[in-house]
Amino acid sequence: MHVYDSRFPATPGARLLPPDASVQDYRALQQRIGTTRTVLVTPSTYGTDNRCMLEALASLGADARGVAVIDGSESDAELQRLHALGVRGVRLNLSLGVSGSVDLLRPLAHRIASLGWHLQLLMAPDMLVTQAKVLRQLPVPVVFDHFGRIAPRLAGRHPAHSLLLDLLQGGQAWIKLSGGYIVSEHHLVDDPALDALAAGYLRAAPQRVLWGSDWPHATASSGLQPMPDDARQIDRLNDWVQQNGGLTTMQCVLVDNPAALYGFAPIASS
Repeated sequence: MHVYDSRFPATPGARLLPPDASVQDYRALQQRIGTTRTVLVTPSTYGTDNRCMLEALASLGADARGVAVIDGSESDAELQRLHALGVRGVRLNLSLGVSGSVDLLRPLAHRIASLGWHLQLLMAPDMLVTQAKVLRQLPVPVVFDHFGRIAPRLAGRHPAHSLLLDLLQGGQAWIKLSGGYIVSEHHLVDDPALDALAAGYLRAAPQRVLWGSDWPHATASSGLQPMPDDARQIDRLNDWVQQNGGLTTMQCVLVDNPAALYGFAPIASS
């Protein structure tokens, strides 16, 4: 999820300028959907300014981790500072043209490898295919946002989908079942076309699948699509796991997998 606060200026050229969304607002949502842990991601709105994310990270405490945006010029001391504050990964958003270029893949991965961080990517399928060789050689795990940006109609047809499945099964990558409404042709989390796409990832590598709310849904609050219902997103995750392992898979996706990737303390299954 992301936080937004008008006290922090947007980066020049930012395309998404949503209204403020605070930690207090998100805690209210957590009470509704029943989650306790949080992964905060610096959104494209702030470029490489991580202050808003870090302030929220401090407020959320031990049950939160952060994913920052950097340009690779940061000192080792700065990266160590971010690690001490709870950052466990770096995001490279190549879909909005704000926070970097594909040329940063290797340099960023090598900067963060010694910290045990991961590289979180948001990129179009065609670009993903062109970077296949690079992705296979990176020294860090790669986390793909929003179903890998694979539209349901491309599942099984686009080489990017095959590449993602291969990386997942090889233990080199993770996939987030987040923002289904973004890849849906109808921009709806209830789109039945998402079912086969989600099921394919869950069958291929259930130990490499994550879930995220993508709250507060900046593309929707910026007027680019309808606002999704967060509780309904949990319902849809339940639909997918019921057909692919049931409660065991749900435990993996919501508890065990994030503990492994982000370094959360293990939570015993009930």
